[in-house]
Amino acid sequence: MNNKPIIMAIAMLSLILAARLFVFDADKLPAHTNEAVQSYRLPNGMQVRVLENHRAPVVVSQVWYKVGASYEPDGITGISHVLEHMMFKGTKEHGPGEFSRIIAANGGRENAFTGADYTAYFQRIAKDRLALCLELEADRMRNLVLDEDEFRKEIEVVKEERRMRTEDKPTALTLEQFNAVAYASNPYRHPIIGWMEDLNSLTIDDVRKWYKTWYAPNNATLVVAGDVDATEVFGLAKKYFGALPAEPLPAIKPRREVKQYGEKRLTVKAPARLPYLIMGYKAPVWPTHEDKQELYALEVLAGILDGGDSARLSRELVRGSQIAASASAGYGMESLHETLFSLSAVPNSDVKMAALEKALRDQVEALKTRPVSADELSRVKAQVVAANVYQRDSVFYQAMEVGMLETLGMPWRLRDDYVKNIEAVTAEAVQKVARKYLVDDHLTVAVLSPLPLEGRAQASMNASGGAIR
Repeated sequence: MNNKPIIMAIAMLSLILAARLFVFDADKLPAHTNEAVQSYRLPNGMQVRVLENHRAPVVVSQVWYKVGASYEPDGITGISHVLEHMMFKGTKEHGPGEFSRIIAANGGRENAFTGADYTAYFQRIAKDRLALCLELEADRMRNLVLDEDEFRKEIEVVKEERRMRTEDKPTALTLEQFNAVAYASNPYRHPIIGWMEDLNSLTIDDVRKWYKTWYAPNNATLVVAGDVDATEVFGLAKKYFGALPAEPLPAIKPRREVKQYGEKRLTVKAPARLPYLIMGYKAPVWPTHEDKQELYALEVLAGILDGGDSARLSRELVRGSQIAASASAGYGMESLHETLFSLSAVPNSDVKMAALEKALRDQVEALKTRPVSADELSRVKAQVVAANVYQRDSVFYQAMEVGMLETLGMPWRLRDDYVKNIEAVTAEAVQKVARKYLVDDHLTVAVLSPLPLEGRAQASMNASGGAIR
């Protein structure tokens, strides 16, 4: 969480945008309005969202697909990320790498990312180049050329990415193993980049099938934010995406996490400079939980533990007892499936892992037994609100927020109601969710036990500047 002054938090509240959903007749372009988020649906089912922001003559364009690692069955994990790479390998009209070269030649920047529940592609460019971005995105939505030779080269790139970002980074490797143990039936047990064993057996035919199944206009949302006119954007969207055919989408079975019957523990042994501890409690998320106010109480709870230098973990464990070199807590309600309320820490020299774990547990128990004071609750609320507001000051983040909510099927009222829901959280509500969700029977604990650094692992640590990121 950002540790921002309260007075700035209050001042920044005025920047919160009121996002209201308006769905227009697909056969008519909507009239211009002054709403912060304007919406349109093409006849083929594609959703279009526009956020006008005229502070600078630039535009952010994003295409979000409702598919990510959580959609992947066993055996083809990582395929969504591999397809993201292949989306830059050319269409019938544009050869490999040409998409990126065209955007760069027009002064823009572009990239993509794959998450557990979505895959997104984006550009940031001068406002008069928006049509170019939409034309290129529409082209590769249905006309991608998935070449065998290009796939063989790119799958090796993905494998090397996995080695560098996970297998050669002990904290990332520990987190991956932690998730695999914490979840039993929840698809978040698989890494977004995929298991190496699955990457080794993935074929171009697998990727072609995945592309044909999920990359369709009725499974996508176009988000445009910046110095644009919504009516003009809707017209461009209809021009470039309107003729693309919809595809029947597979019915997705619920993949709910099964009940956990006791604490889980694991040890990861890997070359590392420092040990590392992760603790995770099963926690609910917005799309599947009925009592929404509990989710806001969990967000405030995370802020109490890790809301900057004045938060409890930093104050008590890092600067106070100095039992930890670093400590953090995290929770987010924006996921399709059950998530984890997490605690993590790196011990100071000569501190035993058992002592570090006890210190974290003591912080959890304190939240259960003693209500948060009014002053601390007020400070944390201001910081949580400030972090949310400051993020929205970025046009790119505004577009990301809209795209993510749309893709997760979460309502726009969340944007309107976030501040008042946080401010409605009471000390009793924080204590209640701590007692309900931060319990040992819902807990998984992972410990990184360092092995000596040598060979490739030593080189990797030297290049990255250390094992902890």
